[in-house]
Amino acid sequence: MARTRRRREIATSPDRVWDVLVDPYHMARWWPGVERVEDASPEEWTLVFRSGRGKAVRADFTLVESDPTERLCWRQELEATPFERFLAESVTEVRLEPGREAGATRVELSLSQRLRGWARVGAFLFRGASKRRLDEALANLDDVTAG
Repeated sequence: MARTRRRREIATSPDRVWDVLVDPYHMARWWPGVERVEDASPEEWTLVFRSGRGKAVRADFTLVESDPTERLCWRQELEATPFERFLAESVTEVRLEPGREAGATRVELSLSQRLRGWARVGAFLFRGASKRRLDEALANLDDVTAG
């Protein structure tokens, strides 16, 4: 399993960060590459990305676990999707804890992906792309929650 973790301290309270995290519609503001969010409920949502060729790509997600203001975990639904060819499992987890500074939050994002088929050969490529995506997500989350 390819697992990638990234951390960042955000100068915003855990409650404010949590409010952004638990509303799937906010993902278009902070998760990299998301063009829009569709059919969102607190338990399930669809993210729409734009491919390099300009085609809309949809990905469905389901909430796995939520521990208010501390931990949020969701998985990508892969069955009968193009992602199923190279992913057997994809789970994203966010952990929050008080930051070093008063009113700050330490945010840890992790992405666990179990690769399938030939994709296993390129696990290091998945980890590199995941690091960049998680770093961008953390920077965006910092920007979104700053105001």
